[in-house]
Amino acid sequence: MERRVSDTGRVAPTGYDATEVSGLDALKDAFRQHPAGVSLITAHTPEGSVGLTASSVASVGIDPPALSFSVTRATGSAGGILRADTYLVHLLDARHAALAATFAVSGTERFTEAQGWSELLTGEPYMPDTRVALRCRTLHSLGVGSSVIVVAEVLGAVFGEAAEPMVHVERKFRELGDVIS
Repeated sequence: MERRVSDTGRVAPTGYDATEVSGLDALKDAFRQHPAGVSLITAHTPEGSVGLTASSVASVGIDPPALSFSVTRATGSAGGILRADTYLVHLLDARHAALAATFAVSGTERFTEAQGWSELLTGEPYMPDTRVALRCRTLHSLGVGSSVIVVAEVLGAVFGEAAEPMVHVERKFRELGDVIS
């Protein structure tokens, strides 16, 4: 693995084979190499259905049942989700790599009949063959620069059939490997 030298010339503590990288590059390099689950967040808005791929979804707590995620800006699909009363957080698996890639790029064709979308009775766009879709509403949101961190209450879930898990690492969607313990 290629290592970069810090602009400050600082070195890692004794016993570590690393160099220090600061700021934005540090964050991007660290999380590019850190596997994350892949989710698809969808909502119905007055303008139509919106959705985006997220790798920032995490469990927060059980009283109330809550999860968190972040979006990069409050416009487009992210803005629609932030303004929606409720939305679905679909936890994706390896069957959905193409769908995740489609919703990760602005301006791509979404919610097509070929993709297999339906709608819950409550109106949110729903992908029926996902392992689970969590129906949520925002409890809190916090602006951090041009990003927004959302804490959402989980109102319910629709469970489907599970398949091989998928993670996002090094800018690619990947299946998990063998169990090691």
